[in-house]
Amino acid sequence: MTIERIPFLSLTPGADAAEVRAAIDRVLTRGHFVLGPEGEAFEAEFARASGAAHAIGCGNGTDAIALILRALGVGPGDEVVVPAMTATYTALAVTMVGARPVFADVEPGRLTMDPTSLQDRLTSRTKAIVPVHLFGQAADLQALSAVATRAGVPLVEDCCQAHLATWGGRPVGTTGVAGAFSFYPTKNLGAVGDGGAIITNDAAFAARLRCLRNGGQVTRYEHVDAGVNSRLDELQAAVLRVRLLRLEAGTAHRRALASRYRAGLDGTRAIPVPECDPGHVYHLFPVQHFQRDDIRARLDRAGIDTLIHYPIPLPAQRAFASMAPAACPVAARAAAELFSLPLHPALTPVQVDRIITAVRAADRPDGSTHA
Repeated sequence: MTIERIPFLSLTPGADAAEVRAAIDRVLTRGHFVLGPEGEAFEAEFARASGAAHAIGCGNGTDAIALILRALGVGPGDEVVVPAMTATYTALAVTMVGARPVFADVEPGRLTMDPTSLQDRLTSRTKAIVPVHLFGQAADLQALSAVATRAGVPLVEDCCQAHLATWGGRPVGTTGVAGAFSFYPTKNLGAVGDGGAIITNDAAFAARLRCLRNGGQVTRYEHVDAGVNSRLDELQAAVLRVRLLRLEAGTAHRRALASRYRAGLDGTRAIPVPECDPGHVYHLFPVQHFQRDDIRARLDRAGIDTLIHYPIPLPAQRAFASMAPAACPVAARAAAELFSLPLHPALTPVQVDRIITAVRAADRPDGSTHA
C-alpha cells in the first residue's frame, strides 16, 4: 500500500486562490507596477496590523535589515551583534552596509539571542544589536533592551519569522528603533515572490527609509543620498493585502496545531523548542533530538517530510571564517539536533495526529510501530 506523504509545506494558493488571482488581475489591468496604490494601501494596512505608525515596503527581508542599519549610519569599521542561530541573511545584511557581524550565542531552550553573551560581545565599535524573533517567538526583549540601553546602542528587531507576534503583549518590531519583516513565500505572511517591509513609530526615520529604498530620491531625478533600489512591487503588495486579511485566522490555527503537537510529543525524546510567550506565532515547529538524522530517516519512511533549520550556525559559515568568530556552543549543539515538523494553515489536526504517532514510533529504540 502506498503511503500518502505529508509534505512539509505547499506554496500553491489554496483557499485564497481566487482572491490572489483577482488581486493580480487588478494590478495587471491598472498597469501600475511599482510604488503605486497597492503598495501604499498595503503599507497602511500592515502598519495597522503590526501595531506601528509607519510601514515601508522594500524588496526583501534582508534589504529591510540593511536599510535600517544604513538609516542609523552603520557602515565600514562598525560592528553589529547578531545571534549565532538564525538564517544567514541576518548577518549578510550587516555585510551589505560594510559592517562586521559579531555573533552572540543563544539561550538554551528559547534559542534566541542570549543577553549575557550579547554583553560579552559589545565593544566600542558596536553600532547596533539585531536580535531575531526565531521560529515565530520573540526574543527576550526586556533583557536585550536593558543591555542595549546601558550601552547606548540601538536595537533593530529581525521580525522576518514573526508576523503578528507579540512580546509581553507588545507587537514585535515596536520595542527597538524599527522592525524588519520578510514576505518570502514560506513566511506566515508570504508573497508569490520576494518582498519585505520595515515598521517604525518614528516619522522622521520612516521618511529617511522611504528615501533610501528608492535610490535616495526626494523628487523624481533628484537624489540626495546614495540609496538603493529596493521597492515592494505592486503585484506582491496586492497579494499581501489579500493574505493579510487571513493572517490572524491562520495564526490561530498554527497555535492550535502547535498545542496539539506539544501534548502529543510529551514524554518523547523529541523536545519542542519551549513556548516562552503566548505571543508566539509558530512560523516553524522545531524539535530537538539527539539522534536527529536517524529519526528523520524513520519519519521519511513513514511518509512524513521534515526539514532542518538551521544545520550550520553562523560562526561556522565559511562566509564569515575570515572574521574569526567566537565559539557559540549552545547554537552549535542546537544546529546538530534541531529539525522541523510540518506546521502551516493547510495542515489538519488529523495529519498532526498522524505525525505525532509517527514520531512516537520512530522515537523507540527499535523504530517499532507497535505499542
